[in-house]
Amino acid sequence: PTSTPEVVGPASMSGAQFTSPDVKKEEFRRYLERSGVIDALTKVLVGLYEEPEKPANALDFVKMTLGAPTGVDVEALKAENDQLREKNDQMTQKVVELTKKIETLTGAPASD
Repeated sequence: PTSTPEVVGPASMSGAQFTSPDVKKEEFRRYLERSGVIDALTKVLVGLYEEPEKPANALDFVKMTLGAPTGVDVEALKAENDQLREKNDQMTQKVVELTKKIETLTGAPASD
């Protein structure tokens, strides 16, 4: 018996174009599953569904249930973090300067 050769044309190649994104999606889905994200989100959404009185802000409910702080001004925290990093850099530089000054005055290396 003779076999019919497989015809490769545009119709049969269209599936190949979507293989890579599909593989990436599946890898990402497995990652979310392994890390417990899917279970956590499912539990939160089931909890929201079963809530007798739906909260006014569903997103805050999800955040609260997952343990994230609500009502936090992220931009203010970022600004404060930047200021503290700058202050830390200044103080670190001051320590270096004072250490050098001690070494100059005593003639011996300062200990840490």
